[in-house]
Amino acid sequence: MTSRRSFLKTSALLSAGLLVAPKLFAYDKKHIGLQLYTVRDAMSKNPAEALSKVAQIGYNSVEGTYSGPGKFFNVDTKAFAAMLKQNGLIMPSCHYRLGEEKVNGKAAEGTILNGWQRAVDDAAEIGLKYMVCAYLADSERGSLDHYKQVAEDFNKAGETCKKAGIQLCYHNHNFEFIQQDGKYPYETLLANSDKNLVKMEMDMYWMTKAKQDPIAMFNEHPGRFPLWHIKDMDNTPKEMFTEVGNGIIDFKKIFAHADKAGLKMFFVEQDVCPGDPFDSITKSIGYIKKNLV
Repeated sequence: MTSRRSFLKTSALLSAGLLVAPKLFAYDKKHIGLQLYTVRDAMSKNPAEALSKVAQIGYNSVEGTYSGPGKFFNVDTKAFAAMLKQNGLIMPSCHYRLGEEKVNGKAAEGTILNGWQRAVDDAAEIGLKYMVCAYLADSERGSLDHYKQVAEDFNKAGETCKKAGIQLCYHNHNFEFIQQDGKYPYETLLANSDKNLVKMEMDMYWMTKAKQDPIAMFNEHPGRFPLWHIKDMDNTPKEMFTEVGNGIIDFKKIFAHADKAGLKMFFVEQDVCPGDPFDSITKSIGYIKKNLV
């Protein structure tokens, strides 16, 4: 099984979007998204087949990972866009890395700190609406002062995105809620980044893992959470990933505050599945259709 770090560093998976009317990106109950990391092994082997399965299950929006430049899932941009269109899928968002971390002594291209303009140009060309910094490696975290620098890097990257009509976001895990000098790094990122240039993709599992209240966060920073990861936590001491509706997170209560959050799109994600990931995402979408949309 590919790890998230390995997936983000070395996978050929790239996100794609279609040039569609802006109204398709406003939050409504027609769009149920999937973060393709959930089915990463299938996407690595045969993206066309995997996308077809995702669509057949009922998802109509997907989010992936850019590892550019120029291709999507090792497929030519136009060919990959055709795969999406053939399956009735849109790709409004994709994941990127900060790029401070070195791999074999080299910084990765197509990251916020390395080749970002090209990444934004590629995103604009195929119509992405959101570019999301997905993860900070251990070496990219550090002190609160370093998080302030990261926030400034986000501001600069967000300005570049804005010029292309794209919104930059940051995706949380739980390490941002390990206190330093009585403060959370997540608070530092929020306070030191421009609320218009840098918005957030809230991962509900990791917020819960960090003992944080998503609704309180929405109330404190209204409109700053246009993207959500819908990911559940099981009711065991290990607090493992589980299918949406099969765990302890009260998604009905959270969705009641979607307007306050500024929600535009959400994506199901399950980092680890007990069996076939396609079985897990089928269970998740079944719950979502019955209870959340």
